Amino acid sequence: MARFARIQVCQTIQQTGMVPVFYHSDLEVSKQVLKACYLGGVRAFEFTNRGDYAHEIFGELNKWAAKECPDMILGIGSIIDAGTASIFLQLGANFVVGPLLNPDIFKVCNRRQVTYVPGCGSVSEIGYAQELGAEIIKVFPAGNVGGPSFVKNVKAPMPWSNLMVTGGVEPTEENLTKWFEAGVACVGMGSNLFPKEVIAAKEWSKITDMCKEVFTIINKLR
Repeated sequence: MARFARIQVCQTIQQTGMVPVFYHSDLEVSKQVLKACYLGGVRAFEFTNRGDYAHEIFGELNKWAAKECPDMILGIGSIIDAGTASIFLQLGANFVVGPLLNPDIFKVCNRRQVTYVPGCGSVSEIGYAQELGAEIIKVFPAGNVGGPSFVKNVKAPMPWSNLMVTGGVEPTEENLTKWFEAGVACVGMGSNLFPKEVIAAKEWSKITDMCKEVFTIINKLR
């Protein structure tokens, strides 16, 4: 079961404003990255289903996080079907994120009262996701479907929309300013937050510092 209530998950994602998106096949590396983000102020973290046996890594990581990072809300990303979502829900995923919108995933997640953040690339998809019960909607790939102007234009007729953008987001004040001024609720950040050379060198403190810097920028923009 999820350790955190759906309402708390949504509020935390929106209040913090940034959700790291990460996958690694090595459990120990994943633990260190999660801890580094936690120390940097992250409270919602998306581990992605992007490798063989990712569910096994996630299960162990989630149990470890409950002890070592007790306030961290760990969710699973890159979920495209209900069967896979069910596997991760059984392992305690606190939220489910996908690159696309699948109504069957809503059925599985809603039954367990777990947040599902579907990926949408059009206004019609965003509206359909809201009809199905999405509190937060992922605009993906955000940099390719229109960038900040897309978000701004969606928010004009649909100001109640809570949009999380992933893809094309950079940990710089210039980039983040464009997204938050457009009206995003939060940003998802992957490879730009976890440079390969930093991971290879195990320089975990650099990830912590980068997270702190991103939150400083976000708080300033808000």
